[in-house]
Amino acid sequence: MAFTTSFHTKFPEYLWARLWIPEAWTYAALRRFHAAASGTMVATDSVHRELAEQGFTHLRRWTRGVDLDHFRPMPKGATDWPRPIFLSVGRVAVEKNLRAFLDLDLPGTKLVVGDGPALTELQTAYPQARFVGRQEGEALAAFYALADVFVFPSRTDTFGLVLLEALASGLPIAAYPVAGPLDVVGGSGVGCLSEDLREAAMNALAIDPARCRERAAEFTWAHSARQFLDHLHPVA
Repeated sequence: MAFTTSFHTKFPEYLWARLWIPEAWTYAALRRFHAAASGTMVATDSVHRELAEQGFTHLRRWTRGVDLDHFRPMPKGATDWPRPIFLSVGRVAVEKNLRAFLDLDLPGTKLVVGDGPALTELQTAYPQARFVGRQEGEALAAFYALADVFVFPSRTDTFGLVLLEALASGLPIAAYPVAGPLDVVGGSGVGCLSEDLREAAMNALAIDPARCRERAAEFTWAHSARQFLDHLHPVA
């Protein structure tokens, strides 16, 4: 039976971070599974390149999109939190590398939106940071709009939808130069990518929010859906 697959998560890196299972073992298992497919969809050129180097075949690009009506620039409003506000959104877990963000010597406020197994540990270790838990709908959109810079410390995401949500909200990106940020930000001028994450975060403050919004508009769900349908294995 013919079928199409997609690759979303770097399980080899996650299993190494959590259980110390060698990445090569997990990549070998994933390679065998995906080898049977007529095509394996990947989110970015960077992931395509990385998987090809691991011996994966029949790789096809499938981008992502963002809801520009929901995630949008809004008035910053008043807040008791000192500015600038540096925001990180996502699962609060070891593989997201949040300590790299929370350890930074930054002015203003560090804000973390999300829930996960490392939440209690990080709240205890970083009492000066603001942890607001999981947020959805308008509450989530409002936190994006409140912030000044979006900091993305992960080194293992295959894309990072939160990057698009931040850009749609007018937030510049600060991140490491790895898969995901390289593909979303690249040389577009809507973020700063550096191995010095503090430098990236500080430099991102100077980026025009309108430019970020324009970049987000290049990622539509309609284009994503067309790519997905084009890559599906034909059904007789």
